[in-house]
Amino acid sequence: MSCAVVPDAGEESSIRLEPLKNTHLPGKATPSRGCGRADLTDKVAVNGLHDIEDRILRITGYYGYNPGYSSHRRDDENEVHAETPGSDSSTESRSYHTCTSTALKVLGGLLMVLCVSSSWVGTTQVVKLTFQSFSCPFFISWFSSNWNILFFPLYYAGHFMLTREKQTPIQKFRECSRLFGEDGMTLKLFVKRTAPFSILWTLTNYLYLLALKKLTATDVSALYCCHKAFVFLLSWIVLKDRFMGVRIVAAIMAITGIVMMAYADGFHGDSFVGVALAVGSASTSALYKVLFKMFLGSASLGEVAHFLSTMGFFNLIFISLVPLILYFTKMEHWGSLSSLPWGYLCGLAGLWLVFNVLVHVGVVLTYPILISIGTLLSVPGNAAVDVLKHEVIFSVVRLAATCVICLGFLLLLLPEEWDAVTLRFLAAIADKKSEDHGEELTDSSAHTRARSRANGAVSIPLA
Repeated sequence: MSCAVVPDAGEESSIRLEPLKNTHLPGKATPSRGCGRADLTDKVAVNGLHDIEDRILRITGYYGYNPGYSSHRRDDENEVHAETPGSDSSTESRSYHTCTSTALKVLGGLLMVLCVSSSWVGTTQVVKLTFQSFSCPFFISWFSSNWNILFFPLYYAGHFMLTREKQTPIQKFRECSRLFGEDGMTLKLFVKRTAPFSILWTLTNYLYLLALKKLTATDVSALYCCHKAFVFLLSWIVLKDRFMGVRIVAAIMAITGIVMMAYADGFHGDSFVGVALAVGSASTSALYKVLFKMFLGSASLGEVAHFLSTMGFFNLIFISLVPLILYFTKMEHWGSLSSLPWGYLCGLAGLWLVFNVLVHVGVVLTYPILISIGTLLSVPGNAAVDVLKHEVIFSVVRLAATCVICLGFLLLLLPEEWDAVTLRFLAAIADKKSEDHGEELTDSSAHTRARSRANGAVSIPLA
């Protein structure tokens, strides 16, 4: 016990006994503790295990002791250990969901590849069938392009069913009209922005149909794949994209395939004209895509749907004069409207619309490279149909040209960092092989030493 003098309310001194606060043993160093430490000691549980441990450690003068350290630290460690399995399970669940979403995206991409290739093969083959009874390529192109008007209604229907935020078609149309500027779409902007793209779109389709009149579906689809090389060259020149040697090689391969395809029939006749028309279609398609990337590269799916529907309206209003001029000049004779093959025309326009929808929606839903692969797979698909149905016999030169163009197309699909990724992959494989080889050497040396000890011999390393 100790004595302490404290003033009372009357400012007179009084004496009272207080418990001894310094209880360290002689010869033991005890860290100094202030009022805050004493308050912390008072917060420790009373008449419990914590209180007993604190008293023992305080009496023995444990150096660096903090009240409640041992028990609370163990409790905290137990809590941490108790939370660790939960964190592991949450990490595993997150990784599981990530793997599941990636697998679903890949499976959806593979399904998209099949749909894209099937729709493009179907479009090309239906065009060949339509030409048997109706040989008016510009009218077919104009009629099919008019169906682009349905692009935005289809987008709005999907948006309305899949999202919780419900907007009227007018509200959504005005929201997507910001693609033309903050003030929305005006007549001037409508003509200025839509006219060049609509003209390039019409030229691409028209030249593609003209090429199908001269060549087989396989040759035209293979030559059309050269548009990927033209897109790279134009992007490198106009958009200042990164230079890649492998893509230059792919572009050279595409040009080589074009020359070989033209050489197959001796640079004369319908074959040469058909090759020129197909290359022209690929060139206008590449120019369309580069300009689209330049002016509308950051557009959303809704804005793209709005733009394609706008192009359909422009085609219906302004380009309708061209088929009328061709009709009256007898360059394309339709006959009566009842004699037109509406079944083939509607089927062709529907397949073309499905192909465009899959291409633009697939880029958003899955990997863009899979959409390109779907376009490439239309070449063997058309070849199978030509061989089985039309009994087309391909020459060696045409097959070689097709293979060269397809190989160049695949090289163009390589990512920009493909060389660094390949080197890291090869280095990882080399490290794994070296580790496996080292483990095999360690196991064999251990086995040799064991046999030597069993035979009474001692193996001495040479170095």
